[in-house]
Amino acid sequence: MPVFFKRRTLLVMVSIIIISTLFVFSTHHKKIDYISEVKPILNKHCITCHGGVRRKAGFSLLFRSEALANTESGKPAIIPGDPDHSEMIRRLTLKDPEERMPFKHEPLSKKEIEVLRNWVKEGAQWGDHWAYLPVKPVEIPNSNKSFFGLFASDNAEWVKNDIDYFINDKLKEQKLSHAIVSDKQTLLRRVSLDLIGMPASEKLARQFLTDSTDSAYTILIDSLLASPHFGERWAAMWMDVARYADTKGYERDDNRNIWRYRDWLIKAFNEDKPYNQFLIEQIAGDMLPNPTDAQYIATAFHRNTMTNDEGGTDNEEFRTAAVIDRVNSTWEGLMGTTFACVQCHSHPYDPFTHDEYYKFLAFFNNSRDEDTEADYPLLRTFNDSIQLKLNTLQNWLKQHTTEEQTISIINFLKTLQPTYNSIKTDQFINCELSDTKWLMFRNNASARLPNISLDNKTALLFPYRAFVNDGTLKIYLDKPDGDLLMETKVSKLSKKIYNGSWLYASLPFKKIVTGKHDLYFSFTSPELKKPFDNGLQFDWFYFTREFPGKGEREYVEMEQLFYNLFASSAAGTTPVMIDNPKEMYRATHVFERGNWLVKGKEVFPETPHALNPLPAGAPHNRFGLAMWLTDKKNPLVSRTLVNRLWEQLFGTGLAETLEDLGTQGIPPTHRELLDHLAWQMMNDYKWSIKKLLKEMVLSATYMQDTKVTPELLEKDPANKYFSRGPRVRLSAEQIRDQCLVVSGLMNEKMYGPSVMPWQPEGIWLSPWAGQYWVNSSNGEQYRRAVYTFWKRTAPYPSMLMFDGAAREVCTARRIRTNTPLQALTTLNDSVYIDMARHFAYRMQKQGGNIQQQISRGYQLAMYKTMLPEKLEIMVNLYKKAFEQFKKDKQKTHQMVGGMDEHTNPETAALVVVANAMLNLDEFVTKN
Repeated sequence: MPVFFKRRTLLVMVSIIIISTLFVFSTHHKKIDYISEVKPILNKHCITCHGGVRRKAGFSLLFRSEALANTESGKPAIIPGDPDHSEMIRRLTLKDPEERMPFKHEPLSKKEIEVLRNWVKEGAQWGDHWAYLPVKPVEIPNSNKSFFGLFASDNAEWVKNDIDYFINDKLKEQKLSHAIVSDKQTLLRRVSLDLIGMPASEKLARQFLTDSTDSAYTILIDSLLASPHFGERWAAMWMDVARYADTKGYERDDNRNIWRYRDWLIKAFNEDKPYNQFLIEQIAGDMLPNPTDAQYIATAFHRNTMTNDEGGTDNEEFRTAAVIDRVNSTWEGLMGTTFACVQCHSHPYDPFTHDEYYKFLAFFNNSRDEDTEADYPLLRTFNDSIQLKLNTLQNWLKQHTTEEQTISIINFLKTLQPTYNSIKTDQFINCELSDTKWLMFRNNASARLPNISLDNKTALLFPYRAFVNDGTLKIYLDKPDGDLLMETKVSKLSKKIYNGSWLYASLPFKKIVTGKHDLYFSFTSPELKKPFDNGLQFDWFYFTREFPGKGEREYVEMEQLFYNLFASSAAGTTPVMIDNPKEMYRATHVFERGNWLVKGKEVFPETPHALNPLPAGAPHNRFGLAMWLTDKKNPLVSRTLVNRLWEQLFGTGLAETLEDLGTQGIPPTHRELLDHLAWQMMNDYKWSIKKLLKEMVLSATYMQDTKVTPELLEKDPANKYFSRGPRVRLSAEQIRDQCLVVSGLMNEKMYGPSVMPWQPEGIWLSPWAGQYWVNSSNGEQYRRAVYTFWKRTAPYPSMLMFDGAAREVCTARRIRTNTPLQALTTLNDSVYIDMARHFAYRMQKQGGNIQQQISRGYQLAMYKTMLPEKLEIMVNLYKKAFEQFKKDKQKTHQMVGGMDEHTNPETAALVVVANAMLNLDEFVTKN
């Protein structure tokens, strides 16, 4: 009896709560939501005339302060709380087409007008777009817990982790159900391609397929995450964001030695460098305390910008273009936000103003690169013996000068910075910037190097090329006939050689000078008889102090060591980011309407007002910017990363537009899940990419079968609600790498310079630079796709065919296409024919009859047994090809490609089968 009364009491309480709740909801008027209801109407109908670009009648709807301000009429168009006296509402409801808004467009619907009227009535409150709100913990929609535990979930067995609760909640909302779990073979292939970008090794595959324990899948994932190939796969993804290329771009598109940045990426992903540190080092690694070479190389992220080496171009124009590219890439690639349009005007849809673009640009505007042909500044990589000498010099300096000067000298030897490039000279007399790249003197020449700070400077070091043996160089202060600062004889017979073809000179000042001065260089030589004969060429100028420690023990030896290290050839160089010192500070101005030639007011480094402020104590430079980006208060960075990783695994991001999480982007299908994973990423996972990926691939959502029913195609054709497993075509890199593995050709060598796989003549034309594609050999041609040489004006064609990015600018996501050219590539490209040959040889080695060989080949490619109907099709293809090759020796030879034991009709026919197998839809698709 007591049990009965307890149950009855509980039911009564539940009934009262339910009735009360229904009453509240039925009587309470739902407040208009600006973001989901008002903003879409304004963006669709109003903002093009009344926003950041155009403010007709002095009325703008971009910000609340602007919308409530007086218009050209002298009155506001919106009066909060009073829609009947608000001009905007009145104009929306007029019948006269000359006065009714939107002007010369379809009128708003009654429902849209009612939304705007109620919004104004409620006070015309603005709201922040979801992507610009801080990331906060999200309550997990636990499907196993229902109202007072009275209703049990029918999905308890399906759910694997928190991700599945969010997915299942949305599936129920859409009246959809989840799919069954994929078979082990499909799951093995899918997760291998996703995590390491190629099939798992035979040993690992066999271990997983024969392991019947519940932990087998987890063990497989851990093994893949620990694989060195993990870093190669994810570096390939990031290289699109970083616009990585082995050339500089533009018309000449000359080579750029930047592959060490790719190596840094691979190592960073393999060691699971926390994403916040991963970004800090790429944005401002050079500004970290005592930065390592690796941290310098990380900053090549923003040295992947293009450089224009064409003669006659304006270096300042293209320096500015590079800085603008860094701004746009940072926003699009790291924060999933379109910011480029703010260069010319305030953002028409998102809360970013025109001057905020240039405040943000100021973070990058003091970088030392100036569109030079040599790509300065460069980090010089030394071999072990030279590095030991550098360490010896550093230890001596620490004992005989200040820490500041020690750092300055060592940094100069490693980066040759800070220097003034000769392209900064002006006021030329009988001289010029040769090919707009180097200062070139003829006889009786003069040029000015303006605004040079000489505080604490007592010497000048510079490289030069002399074309005469008897020349005199003089440098004067402030005017062509001012006080003589230094003088020297120059000769092409000098024994001081720097960097092969350059000589160098080190000159002490004749007098101590302070402050900033214009320096006038003059050159004469009796050997120069003709007016246009070249006499002396300059590259850069380094103003410094005389070598410290004069009079100390080993001074002479150490000074000579300094010059030897300066003149020594580096084992390699990498373009890196380095900022101007204070005396070389470059002011930043707003560009009127985005025109770099029309400077407006001066601005200083600052972040947009709509987002989180710079962290307390953060410097207003790139390091402060890196701190701001990786601050947990930043609403965009973690969301963008989660969205990108999800897109890589599932084919589509939780918000489809990876490049635009703003108001014009496609809204996320699972916003709460996106925020939950973004919070986890920063807090629970401490920015670990591997932990986040593991969470995703362990979810039941990821493990689903890909089969689709007619009902699902009708309700969710694009699989936006993830009611089935991901079925998308592999990336360009994955297609190539999978073929290399299956054919047995994969060269697993890691790191180092880019390679040139086979490519026919005529694709890569570089007449100006005189460079040619030289096909790699000795197994180098079979390295992973990530190591392929990438020329911006002629990317590797087969990868471009499968939507690889040209990488002239940041590519936030690749848009997948399906064209006949893709099938023609994998069927006919000589690279894929070569892989098909070796795949056929591999099948033959398995032994047995042709049915067994083909079946084994399919097993190698797909990890599963070939269905009888598929085997029959392939066997018939083999028989048909065999009959043709048996009658034509020349075709047999062409198909096999050589005169060896494989040149026979049987092998040629099997090559045809292998080629077809490597082109099966299920092979080029992740299913």
